[in-house]
Order: sequence, then C-alpha cells, then structure tokens
Amino acid sequence: MKKIAVVFASASLMALAACGEKPANETANASNAVVENVVENAMDASDNAMNAANVADNAANAANAM
Repeated sequence: MKKIAVVFASASLMALAACGEKPANETANASNAVVENVVENAMDASDNAMNAANVADNAANAANAM
C-alpha cells in the first residue's frame, strides 16, 4: 500500500512541477526514472502477492481433494 501512495505522490509532484517552469532535462529524466521504478516495484509486489494467494489456494484445493 505504501508503494502505491509513493506512486501517486510522485505523479502529483511531477504534475505540480509541470505547472511551473520547465525543469532541466536531467531532473525530468531522473524523476521519470524514479516514477517508473516505483510503478515497476509496485507491479512486482502485486504479482508476488497474487502468486502467494495462488499457492495458498492450490494448497487448500489439495487439502480438500484428500
């Protein structure tokens, strides 16, 4: 949940930065890289949680089959 909050906070800050002066390319690129990494990490965490849920579901199904 914290990662999703960071994604939204980063996106909000970038939107605010876009309203003012245009940042230097290096700063903009660095900000984009951070947001992309945060989004990618959040997606990986979501995938891991889904995989864990599937493992638990498979274990429950195996236990019920016996």
